[in-house]
Amino acid sequence: MDTLSYKTISANKATVNKEWLIIDAENEVLGRLASDVANLLRGKYKTNFTPHVDCGDNIVIINAEKIRLTGKKMTDKVYVRHTGYPGGQRFTTPKELLAYKPIAVIEKAVKGMLPKNRLGSALFRNLYVYAGTEHKQEAQSPKPYKINSTK
Repeated sequence: MDTLSYKTISANKATVNKEWLIIDAENEVLGRLASDVANLLRGKYKTNFTPHVDCGDNIVIINAEKIRLTGKKMTDKVYVRHTGYPGGQRFTTPKELLAYKPIAVIEKAVKGMLPKNRLGSALFRNLYVYAGTEHKQEAQSPKPYKINSTK
C-alpha cells in the first residue's frame, strides 16, 4: 500500500554515497580531530544514515606528527598493552609513541570512538593516516575538509 507520502529509507551497500575527504591534522587537538573523524567514518551526518551499514566516507589524514594534546597529556597520558607473557604489561606515553610511530596516536584515538564489532573494523579500514604531507590517494582526488565545520 503506497498511500503514505513518506517512507523510511534504509541505506544499503549499493545505495550508499561514499566520498573521499582529506584532513590536515597540523595543530589540531587530538580528541576533537578523532571525534570528528569517527563521525565522518560512521556517516552520522548523512540524512540516510543507517546504524548497521557502512555509510561513512573514506578519510585521509596528513601531517599526523603535528597534532596537539592539551594540558600535560603528552607526558602524563599512558597507553597500556600486554605482550601475553607473565609480567608483560608495557606502558607508552604519546610523546614516545609520536617519536617512533606517529600515526598510531591518531589511529588509537579514532578506533576507540568506533563500534567494537565487525562494522567498526570495516569502518576503520576506511581511514588512511600519514605522518607527512604525501599520501597515496591522489587518484581518488579527495576533497579538503576543515575540522569544526558543518557539512
